[in-house]
Amino acid sequence: MTEPSYLRLYRKGELAARVKSLLELISPCRLCPRQCGADRLAGETGFCSTGRRARVASFNAHFGEEDPLVGTHGSGTIFISSCNLLCSFCQNYEISHLAEGEEITADEMASMMIHLQQRGCHNINFVTPTHVAPQIVEALIPAVEQGLDIPLVYNCGGYDSKETLALLDGVFDIYMPDFKFWDDTSAKRFCNTDDYRMRAIEAIREMHRQVGDLVLDRDGIAIKGLLVRHLVMPNNVAGTEKIMDFLATEISKNTYVNVMDQYRPCGAAHEDEMINRRLTAGEYIDAVEAAKKAGLTRLDPRIRPRLIFMR
Repeated sequence: MTEPSYLRLYRKGELAARVKSLLELISPCRLCPRQCGADRLAGETGFCSTGRRARVASFNAHFGEEDPLVGTHGSGTIFISSCNLLCSFCQNYEISHLAEGEEITADEMASMMIHLQQRGCHNINFVTPTHVAPQIVEALIPAVEQGLDIPLVYNCGGYDSKETLALLDGVFDIYMPDFKFWDDTSAKRFCNTDDYRMRAIEAIREMHRQVGDLVLDRDGIAIKGLLVRHLVMPNNVAGTEKIMDFLATEISKNTYVNVMDQYRPCGAAHEDEMINRRLTAGEYIDAVEAAKKAGLTRLDPRIRPRLIFMR
């Protein structure tokens, strides 16, 4: 078994230094591209509604993730409350927008990681980690001291700061960002940010620099690398073709990509005529064809039979 890179950082005493540097980024907060300036160390909450401590909605062995993460025993997901994007159509609206969950200490988060490892999970998968990166690395130290030795997954929305990601180099072996929108007009409409494309491009380049293409062990389980998710949306508001071209030409044709078909109107999406319906089969087929045409060769194989069959 390949050793997760964070164990080497721990042995060198580097994790504690990373925690210190990351905590400095939340007082005032400039952890993510929102740059909201809240003094989170003093208990203030900014755009993400999160102060000094992380909030967690749930943790469990999850079997609905991509095959290389799930394997036979599941991906050990820890669902972080709130978000730095707050998409209007979020399918976890109660967790992201309403911040359902409980504040936890570093030791409590470490115990969650150990519990999931003991259940046999192949990795620890932090869902929406961007706004609590310091707290995750802080909790990693006691987790390592209790025997944690499986890969960590950074499962994010793609709206991440290159400065923060640089401080996570060697902490996460697997990055799994979304690339949600190519057109910043769409990002502004649905996520209230006008620089999403630029930030996602910077973030994915940095992630790939750190971990490279996705590497699987002999059982098909991910041990290191980049896995990109793209949610196909109605009326092509996501700009799928250009995103696929970017991944193929500027990241790697060997990028593992999940072209996701499970969009459904959630949150405030019912109120927006552009996204108030499910996908058609034709829209999804066109998205997969765009990925293939771009030259991407590693597409997640699952196709779910719940589309509206009309072109």
